[in-house]
Amino acid sequence: MQTFIVEAANRPGELARVTDTIARRGINVETFCVGYGTKGAAALLAYDEKGVRSALDSEGFTYHETPVLTIWLEDKPGQTAWAAKRLGDAGVNIELFAPVEYGAGHKATIAIGVDKIDEAQRALSDHLVEWRIPEKALAGSMS
Repeated sequence: MQTFIVEAANRPGELARVTDTIARRGINVETFCVGYGTKGAAALLAYDEKGVRSALDSEGFTYHETPVLTIWLEDKPGQTAWAAKRLGDAGVNIELFAPVEYGAGHKATIAIGVDKIDEAQRALSDHLVEWRIPEKALAGSMS
């Protein structure tokens, strides 16, 4: 699984512009957005990665792709710090760290975009979980 991290200005309407480009192609996405100063970024996860790539390229958006793994963490203090420390100790840079699902038993599924996927999988091997984005676009999608 890949995440597309789209760079854009941190101003009203930018996330709408990016996601509308993808939505017009009927692609459902999970979107995570961060703004800081004058820069902004949106991390997009979608089943149709080829379609997202084509949509972003067609409008000239600046983006990069980052491999993603998913892990489970208990929903309690210190879990993000624990996972981040394991990755840091393994020399892995985190480009995305976002919850994608909360489940029973106070566990959360986290999507992590990293620069070294194999090292990240080894570092967090005891917490890896399979999570997939739905194949079909759903009515009321986030994009």
